[in-house]
Amino acid sequence: MSLLESSNKEQLSAIMHEAGPQLIVAGAGTGKTRVITARIAYLITEKNINVDEILALTFTDKAAEEMEERVDKMLPYGYVDLWISTFHSFCDKLLKRHALDIGLSNNYKLINETEAWLLIKKNLARFDLDYYRPLGNPTKFIHALLKHFSRCKDEGISAEEYLEFADGLKLDLDVTDYVKKLDLPEDFAELKKEEKQALLKQEIIRINEIAKAYHTYQQILIENDCLDFGDLHNYAIKLFKDRPLILDKYRRQFKYILVDEFQDTNFVQYELIKLLAAPKNNLTVVGDDDQSIYKFRGASISNIMQFKEDYPNAQEVVLTENYRSAQEILDLSYNFIKQNDPNRLEAKLNINKKLKSNKTEQGVIDHKHFETIDAEAQFVISQIREIQKVTQCEWKQFAILVRANESANIFISYLDSANIPYQFLALRGLYTKPVIVDLLNYLKLLDDYHEGASVYRLLNFPCFKLKTDQIIKIVHYAKQKSFSLYDTLKKIVIIPGIEMETITQVGKIYAQVEADTALAQKKRPTEVLLNFLYTSGYLEHVKNLDEKIAKENLDYIQQFFQKVKEIETTYEDARIKDIVEVFDLELQSGEAGRLAFDVETGPDMVKVMTVHGSKGLEFDYVFLPNLVDRKFPTDERKEAIEIPAALIEEKLPEGNFHLEEERRLFYVAMTRARRGLFFTSAEDYGGVRKKRLSRFLIEMGYKKDYDIQSTETILIKPSKSSAVDKFVYELPKRFSFSQIATYEKCPLQYKYGNILKIPAFGSHYFTFGTIIHSTLQKFLEESYQVNNNVQEDLFSNIKKTIKKGTLPLDRLYQVYDDVWFDDWFQDPKQKEEYYKKGKALLKSFHADFNSELPEVRNLEISFKLPVGPYFFSGRIDRVDNLESGLVQIIDYKTGQAKDDKLTTDDKRQLLFYQIAAEEALKLKVEKMTYHYLEENKKISFMGKEKDKEELKKRFIEDIELIKAQKFEATPSPYVCGSCDYRNICEHKKL
Repeated sequence: MSLLESSNKEQLSAIMHEAGPQLIVAGAGTGKTRVITARIAYLITEKNINVDEILALTFTDKAAEEMEERVDKMLPYGYVDLWISTFHSFCDKLLKRHALDIGLSNNYKLINETEAWLLIKKNLARFDLDYYRPLGNPTKFIHALLKHFSRCKDEGISAEEYLEFADGLKLDLDVTDYVKKLDLPEDFAELKKEEKQALLKQEIIRINEIAKAYHTYQQILIENDCLDFGDLHNYAIKLFKDRPLILDKYRRQFKYILVDEFQDTNFVQYELIKLLAAPKNNLTVVGDDDQSIYKFRGASISNIMQFKEDYPNAQEVVLTENYRSAQEILDLSYNFIKQNDPNRLEAKLNINKKLKSNKTEQGVIDHKHFETIDAEAQFVISQIREIQKVTQCEWKQFAILVRANESANIFISYLDSANIPYQFLALRGLYTKPVIVDLLNYLKLLDDYHEGASVYRLLNFPCFKLKTDQIIKIVHYAKQKSFSLYDTLKKIVIIPGIEMETITQVGKIYAQVEADTALAQKKRPTEVLLNFLYTSGYLEHVKNLDEKIAKENLDYIQQFFQKVKEIETTYEDARIKDIVEVFDLELQSGEAGRLAFDVETGPDMVKVMTVHGSKGLEFDYVFLPNLVDRKFPTDERKEAIEIPAALIEEKLPEGNFHLEEERRLFYVAMTRARRGLFFTSAEDYGGVRKKRLSRFLIEMGYKKDYDIQSTETILIKPSKSSAVDKFVYELPKRFSFSQIATYEKCPLQYKYGNILKIPAFGSHYFTFGTIIHSTLQKFLEESYQVNNNVQEDLFSNIKKTIKKGTLPLDRLYQVYDDVWFDDWFQDPKQKEEYYKKGKALLKSFHADFNSELPEVRNLEISFKLPVGPYFFSGRIDRVDNLESGLVQIIDYKTGQAKDDKLTTDDKRQLLFYQIAAEEALKLKVEKMTYHYLEENKKISFMGKEKDKEELKKRFIEDIELIKAQKFEATPSPYVCGSCDYRNICEHKKL
């Protein structure tokens, strides 16, 4: 087996571990992700464990996706969805199935921090605050409250427990144990009795106030059928503890549990794992205590430190063969992190974690000290250019890792000056991007015409091409006449010195605003935003920029569009003012907008990012700048509202925890480097005093008094050769039938939708189809559960079948109403027509289903399918068992059949599902059927072996063209008439 042949001895031991608990201590660059994915593949292919009997948990969607991709490549065939997910997604899946079992609504809404913020703001009067009464703007206070509640949930502290603790506090100075419960000043014992009394009274008031606020917050969540992310873990534990039969079901299902990045788990996540793994405890955890850097997110290093105490018989595997870095870099990193002894696993478990490189190339390590930050930044950029010139390595093999985002600005400035391609990968900052500032200001203008700053920015939008001198004249006239800037636009023809071209353009701008204002009275904000993007010329302007800049800006627009869409869901009837209010609240609290990026698949550019953001990545050459006192390590920042220590169950680490965490963070930064590691520092960062060297440099042996480097020879000059010759678009990691169908229809449409991901108007056809599919799935699942007296959704399990009548038609209508949503209908009349149409076809379906009583085997079953070297994913609506022992694949269609015979395109979609059913789901198929619900008509088809092979070949050819970046337009009235992007396409034919 190839996945075993390429593994070293320690990796093999971890992969082939038979049963029981296992701790894999995986040092940086030792192939931990490969080991965990190889173990999954080994269990499936060699031990014949079913894919749904393995649970693999990790921390980010990206990590889960990467793990799944690796398993894709290791398995020789397709499969039903693996249980590889984040902790949050796993718990959400559990609760969606079993919420009713613990008194929660199964239609709960999972809310993010912004939505939680809005809930508190709307209900602020219900919080009885005195100690924490906000004197000014309450937004920052709300943020601190939410952070505190989130940390409580990380520690498994419920609102009831907090209240009970607070109620138990008494003003009793004579009870030593009681005084220990409170986090009091070190000199408390030395205070006078009256001072102690006053201090204790204030602390009791504070704790009671927070406990009541936490309890009120949880009540508000329940009243609104909402859960936040911290609730997911705690309610999942409550489900397992209160409903032992459900716990037993999942214990029997998940024969093996694997946890990646175990050092990043929090207290409650570990409790969940322990609960689910018992009693067999086939639990494998992979982690490295030296890379535990997320305490600010609630991660508990105590978990990995005490795993062997919880499971004393656990197999212990230490991975030390490093496949990334030169030995010199590993040795320096190891000697540095040993400063954290004895609070490390190596010391505690008496193991050897010293990493050994499998590379023979000598690593380069250097430190340079400069007089000013400018000289430091110039050196870093010059060094990058010089190394690239000598080695000819790609730009993306260089990384500048900063401790905080603001430290990146000067390096970005000099990268610009040197014309070196770079990517600043900040986790925050969406709302500061110029293109997003434009769109935010436009929404503010629609909300309030008197927003002069917003009108001024609108006039400067590049798509309108107004001359600067003309804008100045308009602004001057408005001030002179004391008109609002917007009202002045209506008077454009009488303003002295205004050119005819300007009058025409301002007329278009005014008409655009008026049209969007009218649209905003009856449509959702996302539709208004899309209307502006498509009809104003703004989106077309962005699309036609330099490819790299266009792709970046389109990514920002897509993320902003999704954010607006997300906010809409928090309101019954969202309007522009609601969207503006939320963004204002976020900006006032210091929120700059979350940014999404994928550094590993990004373009060939130097990466500038924080050390936290670099976790899990690697580069040939790493630069660590600003290594001076109070910049790295930073000063410790306490939480605004701390949890009383008496409420925390986890074992708190000893020693200077903040310094040790900063040291671990520095260790992570060092171990990102493969070939070269460069430290830089300076004396002058703009303050009054000279900066001292970071203590971390001194701990590594660099002397305190360091020679200042000359800057004469490193002045940066622009270099044309530095620019990227051709921008290459990253491709999807998985394909779907609809993607390929779009590409064959028009490659440029595919590029707009799947590569550039330009937001597009939705369709009422798609809305209606989604509603009907979801209604039928939920109704048939519920019918199965009631008829079989179970409290779980087992449709994903191929072994289960049903053959009974459904619930009554009235219940089907209730599900339909619960599922219904109003997106993209043109007007109330059309919405009502489709609603009635839906009820009619559901009535027909209900009668037909209960007449035939089909034996339903699966509903909405997803699959992964290899086609040549590529991977496809998809979902099959329904699988029925037939009397012949074979199965029928059913795909619902909400429209009418064009004919009694299927078209070639229709057959191809069914043929694709046939391949998936046979190869990925291992089913024996008798027929493939379209069920046209509107007329309750079924048309079947069965592909031949030759047809399947031809379709696979065609798919591969299409993907090869996509890989070659072949995105030429194929315009025609038929193609362009239904294209979402026709308004921004210069090739359209209508």
